[in-house]
Amino acid sequence: MFENLLRSLLAPAPTRLPEPDARLALAALLVRIARTDGLYSAEEVERIDRIVMQRHGLGPFEAARLRAEAEELETAAPDTVRFTRALKSATAPEDRAALMQAMWSVALSDGLRDAEEDRLLRMVASLLGLTDVESNLARQRADTQ
Repeated sequence: MFENLLRSLLAPAPTRLPEPDARLALAALLVRIARTDGLYSAEEVERIDRIVMQRHGLGPFEAARLRAEAEELETAAPDTVRFTRALKSATAPEDRAALMQAMWSVALSDGLRDAEEDRLLRMVASLLGLTDVESNLARQRADTQ
C-alpha cells in the first residue's frame, strides 16, 4: 500500500513527493510527533484530523481515513530525517512555517510540554530550513489556537 512512498523516503536523496504522498507524509509526521511522548491522546488525534481537514479540504471521514493510513505509515516509515527532507522537497519555502505551526499544534494539544517532543520539533524545524526564531513563532501561534 505504501511501497512507492516508502521507496521514495528510503532513497538516498528523496525526490519531490506528489500531492497524495505529501499529504500522507505530513499526516504521518504529525502522528510521529503525537506519539513521541508515549501518549497518543484523543486530543492529538482530533487535532491531526482538524489539521488535515483544513489543509487539504477534506471532510471528517476522509480525514480520519487519512490519519489511519498515516498511523500505519508512521510505524513503517524510515527515520524522521528522511521523512522531513521528503516533506521539505514537497513544500514551498513560504509554507514551511505553517507546517511547523501544525506540528506544534499537535504537540501542544494534549496540554503537556515534553522534552522529547521539543527535541524532535527542533530537529524537524532545522530540517525544514526554519530558524529557532521561526519555530518559536510557529509555537506561539499554535499555542493561541
